[in-house]
Amino acid sequence: MRALKPLLLLAVLAIAALLWGRHTPESSPHGSFAPPATTATPAATAGQGSLPSFLPPEAADELRRIATGGPFEHRQDGVVFQNREHRLPAQPEGYYHEYTVDTPGLDYRGARRIITGGTPPQVYYYTDDHYRTFRQFEVSR
Repeated sequence: MRALKPLLLLAVLAIAALLWGRHTPESSPHGSFAPPATTATPAATAGQGSLPSFLPPEAADELRRIATGGPFEHRQDGVVFQNREHRLPAQPEGYYHEYTVDTPGLDYRGARRIITGGTPPQVYYYTDDHYRTFRQFEVSR
């Protein structure tokens, strides 16, 4: 039994690491989203104009990929965002999709995401704290 304890601990740690990377945030009831912010212009989606001040510069690259249908850098980009904690307005399953906004210096996805609603996207949200809070913004078509 004593020899199995280190293996059991490793298995638990491996499972915890896998679960940590999933997009389900901590189950805090205090998550929120903000009303729409400044409208990003078509130039902004091409990475040439101004974005809402809360968006990092790397968001322009991801918005351009979203607008053109890819290619995306992360295999999870474009997958359905479940909205399990109901921090975004209720919509039918499959309405929301998530995309990674790269964080310079990280060799993993990090916490920054753009969530789109609708196909093609009609609404956009940004989170920099791994789905705990959201800020809505608009993109001109």
